Amino acid sequence: MAKTIAAFATNVKGGALGIIRISGENAVAVGDSVFRCAAAGKCLANMKGYTAAYGHVFDKSGDIDDGVATVFRAPHSYTGEDAVEFSLHGGEQVMRQTLRAIFAAGAVQAQPGEFTKRAFLNGKMSLMQAEAVMDVIGASSSAALKAANAVKEGAAFQKIQDMKETLTYCAAQAAAYVDFPEEGLQEMDETGFLNKLNAVKTQLAALIAGYDNGAVIKSGIECVIVGKPNVGKSTLMNLLAGKERSIVTNIAGTTRDIVEETVEVGGILLRLSDTAGLREGGDLVESIGMERAKEKMKNAQLILAVFDAGEQPDDADISLLDTVPDTPKIIILNKTDLGCKVDASPFEKYGTVIKMSAATGEGAADLQQAISKTAGLWKLDPDAVGIANERQLVAAKAALCALEDAIDAYTAGQMLDAVGILLDESIASLLELTGERVSDAVVDQVFANFCVGK
Repeated sequence: MAKTIAAFATNVKGGALGIIRISGENAVAVGDSVFRCAAAGKCLANMKGYTAAYGHVFDKSGDIDDGVATVFRAPHSYTGEDAVEFSLHGGEQVMRQTLRAIFAAGAVQAQPGEFTKRAFLNGKMSLMQAEAVMDVIGASSSAALKAANAVKEGAAFQKIQDMKETLTYCAAQAAAYVDFPEEGLQEMDETGFLNKLNAVKTQLAALIAGYDNGAVIKSGIECVIVGKPNVGKSTLMNLLAGKERSIVTNIAGTTRDIVEETVEVGGILLRLSDTAGLREGGDLVESIGMERAKEKMKNAQLILAVFDAGEQPDDADISLLDTVPDTPKIIILNKTDLGCKVDASPFEKYGTVIKMSAATGEGAADLQQAISKTAGLWKLDPDAVGIANERQLVAAKAALCALEDAIDAYTAGQMLDAVGILLDESIASLLELTGERVSDAVVDQVFANFCVGK
């Protein structure tokens, strides 16, 4: 019998509300041992699932706090077990003293991710959905949250289930012709058989190809702000960050090193880097900063190239844009509040051109729209995200490799039993991907990355 576990489900460092979760066969009995309902004669044991009661938590020394106890009955709970949650005032002493009372009543400390692990083991969610729980918690942008929720709700799992069912049907068909060759089976539809395998191959390849896009949604786009000194790079950085992140002066070379900040623009996470102004000359420290800026440009996924709208571009401006020709760029003609004299046409072949004033915020909406449009180059569709981590990627690649071998074997005229073995390998990898057939060691590793209480 699994032990009854308990843990803080919210931050214990103080807050308006604190939640303690208990789960396991004896969760309700443990809850009754430390909670006294305000209503006469009422106790947690005679409450239905999804009902709550007001009362007091207590220990052997007396009352600790007043609060609400909510009862969940198996299998209709997060973990699939009987569970109780106490909603109390969020003071640290209230929370710690209540948890100690719960332990004294027979529960034990939950390990990292143990509530979600039990949900997985009890069939409440797939391993993919369980992994998505942490992605929901750690989402840093609205797109990342939408992608994580899509996986958590089972969209990717259902796609893989459909692939698995198709391959299982094909494997069974191959086995039937191998095991019962003289049973009067209808002649095999070779074209239909191959079409089904190729359809799954296409779907798997698309799932794998979408991994990099999913990584961009989760971790953001590496975005570098570059330009000459005093064109307004740091002012733009502060505008996007919503705070004074970079020092702004009218002295050339103020920014000597890379200043980094993560911001959300139009639902897209940008890992911004404000770099040293690029110019000829400068002292040793500034030169080092400029070299670092050039290195950042080489590794960037998006470049915000800033120019002074009051000055005509020179050869150095154009050469800056030619430094990394294949990296998407947004050309920002800044300081329009001081007048715009520059001809935008030389810049248009390099990317979208935006006229704005980072100092006043004029044109910021145009910049946001340009960033969203340019980010579309990565086809950032949160609903299409399926593979969320390296474990899933390895399993998907193994499934695709075995399937490709099966298709090659079939088209080469090899025996159906060989094709069937390869299809079984592909199916096994899909089962590993969803967690339907996975080792205890892998499961333990997945949930070790969770926070305690989840």
